[in-house]
Amino acid sequence: MRREPLEGPWLDADAGRLIRPYTVSNGRTKPSAQFDLLTMVMATGDRPQSYLGPDHSHVLKLCGGPVSVAEIAAQISQPAVVTKVLLSDLVDCGAITSRAPRAPLGPNPTDRDLLEAVLDGLRKRL
Repeated sequence: MRREPLEGPWLDADAGRLIRPYTVSNGRTKPSAQFDLLTMVMATGDRPQSYLGPDHSHVLKLCGGPVSVAEIAAQISQPAVVTKVLLSDLVDCGAITSRAPRAPLGPNPTDRDLLEAVLDGLRKRL
């Protein structure tokens, strides 16, 4: 997958980000809200009362529709824990909402018959 060139005062095309990831989260490593990589987040339309920073603004722009924490982390090229801290700041100020991933359907998510049926269906499509 080809990435677009980096731009901005804190980015360098050859070196990448010129600031450390935990600088983005002010050194915090524990988000105030519970997230996992599959948690879906979405902007509420409410703007934060005060300016949180460029990284928060960038994340908020990515939350226009439902998007997973993993997708956001990949888009902003930050570790998942830093992304979760940024997202929890946005949840705390009411700018985004989150929804935990849904439980798998059925009593046994690793049912061999179900997995084989899915595999057969995928093979037929390819």
